[in-house]
Amino acid sequence: MTLETSIEFLKGIGPERAKFIKNVLGITTVEDFLTFYPLRYIDKSKIYKIGDLRAEPEAEIQLKGKISDIQEVAYGKGQKRLTAKFRDDTGTLDLVWFRYSKWMKEQIPLNLPIFIFGKINDFNGIFSMAHPEIEVDEKKALSGTLLPIYPGSEKLSKRGLNNKFFQTVLAEITRNLPNLVEENLSDSLIKKLKLIGRITSLYNIHFPKDLHHFEHAEKRVKFEEAFFFQLGYGLKKQHHKTSAVGNPFPKVGDHFNNFYKHCIPFELTNAQKRVLKEIRTDMKKPIQMNRLLQGDVGSGKTMVALLSMLIALDNGFQSCMMAPTEILAQQHFASVQELLENTEIKVRLLTGSTKTSERKIIHEELLSGELSILIGTHAVLEDIVQFKNLGLAIIDEQHRFGVAQRARLWAKNKIPPHILVMTATPIPRTLAMSFYSDLDVSVIDELPVGRKPIITAHRREKDRLTIFRFAKEEIEKGRQIYFVYPLIEESETLDYKNLLENFDHILEFYEGYNVTMLHGRMKPAEKEAAMQYFASGKAHIMVATTVIEVGVNVPNASVMIIESAERFGLSQLHQLRGRVGRGAEQSYCILVTSDKLSSDSRTRMKTMVDTNDGFKISEVDMQLRGPGDILGTQQSGVVDFKKLNLVTDGNIIKVAKASVEHLLKNDPNLEHPENFQLRTYYAKQYKGKNKWSRIS
Repeated sequence: MTLETSIEFLKGIGPERAKFIKNVLGITTVEDFLTFYPLRYIDKSKIYKIGDLRAEPEAEIQLKGKISDIQEVAYGKGQKRLTAKFRDDTGTLDLVWFRYSKWMKEQIPLNLPIFIFGKINDFNGIFSMAHPEIEVDEKKALSGTLLPIYPGSEKLSKRGLNNKFFQTVLAEITRNLPNLVEENLSDSLIKKLKLIGRITSLYNIHFPKDLHHFEHAEKRVKFEEAFFFQLGYGLKKQHHKTSAVGNPFPKVGDHFNNFYKHCIPFELTNAQKRVLKEIRTDMKKPIQMNRLLQGDVGSGKTMVALLSMLIALDNGFQSCMMAPTEILAQQHFASVQELLENTEIKVRLLTGSTKTSERKIIHEELLSGELSILIGTHAVLEDIVQFKNLGLAIIDEQHRFGVAQRARLWAKNKIPPHILVMTATPIPRTLAMSFYSDLDVSVIDELPVGRKPIITAHRREKDRLTIFRFAKEEIEKGRQIYFVYPLIEESETLDYKNLLENFDHILEFYEGYNVTMLHGRMKPAEKEAAMQYFASGKAHIMVATTVIEVGVNVPNASVMIIESAERFGLSQLHQLRGRVGRGAEQSYCILVTSDKLSSDSRTRMKTMVDTNDGFKISEVDMQLRGPGDILGTQQSGVVDFKKLNLVTDGNIIKVAKASVEHLLKNDPNLEHPENFQLRTYYAKQYKGKNKWSRIS
């Protein structure tokens, strides 16, 4: 037997069962079975008495006694169940089998001392056990270990592939562990972190002697998963820093300095200055920058992006900034254009709705080098869009772009451009440590001076009139209001407030005020007109869907009213709230929900009311939704850890990351003799699997 041995050659399986197991569980080899870990464990070392059952309702327990009075009982339309009595010296228990075969009926030992195991049901003081496990051998029954319960289903059980089957198969495999697996961590690492050996851990993850042994086994298995995952990213980052050639930007010249001295409308925060210094240090080197910029909504990422583009321009290179939606691209363009209005720096916008005549000019100016900064959407990726010398590529909300899309941007220059990816969606700490380990990470963790924290309140349907009146008072102070709805039209299946129906109510209540509407079904020109109408201050109220989630910047807007707020995820609610609080005035976010809320919805509302910290919100969001949803479709498939939990195992991930960094610092090519096993294992298990994008 080897790890590569097909499971069909294992005792009790064969070709047919192997095919079935492969289809249902995806298990094809002995190695697959080794990582088919138990869901939980049961302690069978204790024997209960029937007379003690009142203290153990709904428990899975083991009893010793004798079976008698077995009979078939008809019920329903032509259906039968098998029943029997089980007795010990303290009482009687009913046994029942709803699915049984003639073979099974004949195998049940009658009037002999046996052990039964199963879940106790209590109906009006009468105890029963359905489909009990039966064991005649006392040594097996009282094994003294924690017995594993493996993932199962009715589909598997019908083919005889029950928990006992999996226990038998894994017992055979674990007996051969010394011949199957070798240690894959160095002795020094095992000693330093007080880990148990690999063979011991695999045995005790399946058949732990006790809780203490299980905890040590689980810790080792989780660390191993985190360590080798981190090693993949660490090697990738190391390779990038030594092999990814980039254009060095050695100087900071007139474009940057003049803008910094004369055009910045506000003092940069210390966080912005720190991040800019990190970016500047990267771009000095002849190595491609590969940096992630995290910053909460309204923290000033666009300003950092613009200053970075001016450094590129001072070194004779063009820059490109790509956003996932037309509205966001237009917003970035408007912001950058306004900031550069007193300079001669040329910036243009390229989106799907850019006219052909404008496109032609853009293409010509890019090739000639006359155009310094291009801001756009996916349209930038088209083959016809060619640069004279693209030196810096910035991607906003980068998780919304696919791997192939992003790669096309790198190919637009002979020497790949420096890369800055930005997100206003705070990334939970454990995800940042895991899935962005190949990137250098910068964080803007303070808001611009003068910004006041947004006051968030949770209100119910009955409070709507009070909310409307409050919003009217804010309008009369000269402020503007957002109303956001989850749906455009009424849904037959979802009873949530919808935009079109409530637009009329808002028009009626706010008679005499200017109201505009924005949603995803509008044409680009209509969206732009609605945005301009609101941004100019002519419209007092914008009624919108989540199309305004990112990128809309109207400093005079002070109230965000989110209808059917329970319909939105935490990340979305936080992004929407970030559309207000962008000026110096006090701003408010009002979450309106129905009276009946699920537990998760109540948690989301409480979190929003309690904090404005996007990173705290992201942690709660991951606890509620899981890491796959947070990462998005591009990377959620990578979250296939068998034991490691990205929500709860932050400390293990942190230790694994530090261990990998220490390892690669001291032995970058894993050439030291003590790392031979580690290198061999990694090359065999992971090489070729880590085919992630060049930018995560």
